[in-house]
Amino acid sequence: MGGTTSALVPMRTVRSFVHITINFRSDIEMCSPISKQVLGRRYAAMLMARAIQHKIQGVRLGMFADTSQGFYYDFDAASPISEEDVAEIEQDMKQLAAQDEPANCRHCSRGEAIKLFEAKGEHWKVEWLKEGAMEEPVVIFEQGGYMDILPWGCAADSGEHNEELDQSAVRDLLRSKPFFKLLNVSGAYWQGDSQKPMLQRIYGVAFASKRELDEYLKWQEEAQKRDHRKLGKQLQLFMFADEAPGMPFYLPKGTVLRNELESLSREYLLKYGYEEVRTPFMMDRHMWEQSGHWDHYRDNMYFSELDHHHFAVKPMNCPGHMLMYKNSLHSYKDLPIRYAEFGQVHRHEFSGALNGLFRVRTFCQDDAHIFVAPEQIEAEIMHTIDLIKEIYEIFGFEYSLELSTRPLDSMGSDEQWEAAEAALLKVLEASGLKYNLNPEDGAFYGPKIDFHIKDALNRSHQCGTIQLDFQMPEKFGLSYVDEQNIKQTPVVIHRAIYGSIDRFLGILIEHYAGAFPIWLAPVHAIVIPVAEAHAAYANEMRERLIDAGIRADVDSRDEKLGYRIREAQMQKIPYMLIVGDAEIAAGNVQVRAYGQKEQEQYEPYAFISMMKGKINERAQ
Repeated sequence: MGGTTSALVPMRTVRSFVHITINFRSDIEMCSPISKQVLGRRYAAMLMARAIQHKIQGVRLGMFADTSQGFYYDFDAASPISEEDVAEIEQDMKQLAAQDEPANCRHCSRGEAIKLFEAKGEHWKVEWLKEGAMEEPVVIFEQGGYMDILPWGCAADSGEHNEELDQSAVRDLLRSKPFFKLLNVSGAYWQGDSQKPMLQRIYGVAFASKRELDEYLKWQEEAQKRDHRKLGKQLQLFMFADEAPGMPFYLPKGTVLRNELESLSREYLLKYGYEEVRTPFMMDRHMWEQSGHWDHYRDNMYFSELDHHHFAVKPMNCPGHMLMYKNSLHSYKDLPIRYAEFGQVHRHEFSGALNGLFRVRTFCQDDAHIFVAPEQIEAEIMHTIDLIKEIYEIFGFEYSLELSTRPLDSMGSDEQWEAAEAALLKVLEASGLKYNLNPEDGAFYGPKIDFHIKDALNRSHQCGTIQLDFQMPEKFGLSYVDEQNIKQTPVVIHRAIYGSIDRFLGILIEHYAGAFPIWLAPVHAIVIPVAEAHAAYANEMRERLIDAGIRADVDSRDEKLGYRIREAQMQKIPYMLIVGDAEIAAGNVQVRAYGQKEQEQYEPYAFISMMKGKINERAQ
């Protein structure tokens, strides 16, 4: 009977590492395909460490971990590791793997392990061991003069932790023969703590077969083509500037995209009974203390002082909506009350975490807060799920749901949390939708249902959310009068559809590779005159399109026709209208759709009718 191994795997939902136990048999020639993948990633990480030790004098090893498709290792080197270094390290790894040197593991106490690594000058390993980050015995892996800690053990679990099983697991490790590729190097704080030194981290991927590696590299190449940062510049959608790090500037075409997303949402807000509101960007510190953000979210906020008062720039819209509700008296007959806001919020992010529109310091949150009586909770959550589903289906997104429960840092009683979690669970069960459980990842004030959408590259993005909150209404003293004329405290449902309009836009750019559906495209059509003599007719066509509500431009630059056609293709404009002598004589236009070589002749009226139909239907 084989043993088990557990790995330190970085999880999206927490800031520290979480132990995950992975079972595999060690009494057969090779592990299952899943276990082989995991073993291959770990062995590739250790091959990388060996190669770096050979190449870079004085390098000190940090720790390594699995990722969903690969691995990373943190290193302390006197000088930056370059991309050229990474390429050479990868070649050295292949040579080391081909040598097929024997390896073994041994058990020792924490004290013995500390002495071993002190003798090698590996102070990061020593620090990790002294912090007691793993139970004894410590499992040491050795191969060709290289020595490392296996932080998961080799076959450690429930009484089966012994050297015989670990040696068997090491044999499986060596048999894994991974196909690997090093990807990039970046900075990483030791143990993820910004107060500790920054090391250099090299990422890689490893697979059980060359076919899987080739498929991944092809996928990665496509992902790079779709990178929203690259396309945002190419399509003139947005920009960033050193004067406002992490804060996007939306250019005219990008602003059109944002406006279209907001317009779509507003249509459904009206349909689903929401009222749109606006709240200030900055509010007094006392209010943030009252809401709980001061205690639970202060490190992510920006502050200012005005007239001897301390203010905070809002990271969320919810406290402002609480004040709005409290501004009036409410009866049970008024509920549910649904406030929606496209609110610009600011949240502090470390510079190293910034990532285009995906991770910024200011963004527009399509936030809403629904004030309900307790007996309305389930119906209103179902109502909200229906709203989010309708909007996601317009984009053709597949999506999955996730129920996140009480986090370690939370406020409120056990009874309130149990009631809130039970309500969300009941709605999910009644909806018939599939969902996953995500323990301890709720908001600090309540559990939540998150919507994860899947893009064209099969990547998952958390966007929509529905959060149940019993805490904030109490903190703000909110109330309504029930049927018996008795004051009661409402429950608040926080919800977002896009989550962050900025991030959702980044997802859309990559999902569509910049070739947006016609209704969303910043420019619906561009008119291209063959020569200067045809410019007046081209401008006339543009005016007719604009009058019909179609976003249209003219490209009458003094450039060759082929150049202007290629430029329109590069800008991914849905339709090109090419006009020359024949079109003027016939009073029509020659139409070429994006990505097509064929051209069709249209009467202007017929083309406008076709375009308006596609735009109004929000055709994909």
